[in-house]
Amino acid sequence: MSKGVTRCKNDGDMTDNESHQRPEFEAFDRRKKGRGSWVRPKGRFESTEYQADWEHLEVQDQLDDLNDRPPTEFLFDDTQSIISENKSPDIPFRYSLNPYRGCEHGCSYCYARPTHEYLGLSAGLDFETKVIVKRNAPMLFRKWLRKSGYEPSTIAFSGVTDCYQPAERKFELTRGCLSVADEANQPVGIVTKNALVCRDLDILAPMAERNVVRVGVSVTTLDAELARAMEPRTSTPAARLRAIEKLVGIGVPVLAMVAPIIPGLNDHEIPAILEKVSAAGATSTAFVMLRLPWSVETVFEEWVARHLPEQKDKIFSRIKSVRGGRTNQNKFGQRMSGTGTIAEQISATFKTFARKYQLDGEREPLDCSQFQRPELDPRQQKLF
Repeated sequence: MSKGVTRCKNDGDMTDNESHQRPEFEAFDRRKKGRGSWVRPKGRFESTEYQADWEHLEVQDQLDDLNDRPPTEFLFDDTQSIISENKSPDIPFRYSLNPYRGCEHGCSYCYARPTHEYLGLSAGLDFETKVIVKRNAPMLFRKWLRKSGYEPSTIAFSGVTDCYQPAERKFELTRGCLSVADEANQPVGIVTKNALVCRDLDILAPMAERNVVRVGVSVTTLDAELARAMEPRTSTPAARLRAIEKLVGIGVPVLAMVAPIIPGLNDHEIPAILEKVSAAGATSTAFVMLRLPWSVETVFEEWVARHLPEQKDKIFSRIKSVRGGRTNQNKFGQRMSGTGTIAEQISATFKTFARKYQLDGEREPLDCSQFQRPELDPRQQKLF
């Protein structure tokens, strides 16, 4: 656990010693309601593994309930920094802000899962049940924007985990940071899978009038059953489409993301997804090809084996075909789009239907010229 993180008492770790299917992860034999991962892969920085002993529980129902419904724990992080700087040529922003580490959405494919391993936690079930809350995020953001050397640039909200995940209903850290951006005319780009973004229309509308905000809504599938299994705590596909309509209705430009495209699973939905997001009002679109770094492969493999056993070989064969025979590819210029014949076919299909549904126009850059450093204390009145 990193310095500055206050860890709460853990009462949800459990495993059935007889249910191990592979040595590299702990498997559970009962349904984990609302969780994308049922496993805790061993972290690549850990030298030991653990198995929880629940012999002290007197009633079997207690064991069953904890196993069925592993609770979400919120761990408070008193970090002194909130902005991360990106130097990757594949990512179209320099700075990102993430009020949370870990994500309750529980998307089985999430590339960010291995970041939990730096905290001594699992990229599997821990990633979605042990959420790190940066409770001082709005004040840290305010202080950062006041730096004398800062040259205004668009800041991405959700560069790693979703800033509108369910925890945001309780802590409102994204809303707090968005208020700071509104005060400072600081341009922000938001990416989310959650219709909770519509809660903040009162802040987003005036920002949109000044051209300092853009929202990306990710629609991975139109199949509600698939979404519920693969992205268990995200908003439904229909709710995301309604969110696009509401955002566009108040003047917020919306980028429709199809992220990730999973060859052999959702790539056939590209035309239908682009048709729906265009009808909802999105003005641009982009896609990201699935990649499975480190323990994400273990989590996603277990998920596919559990939900789509008959399609597992096909899906992984297609994934490897766009990743040079592997499941991950880190090379700049290739990691977002993949390589090979199938990757080229997916890209061509995406471009064709983006053009058909008028989603291929240039995105207007956000306006950085209006930026003004915020007051250190938001209650302080300006003299001039």
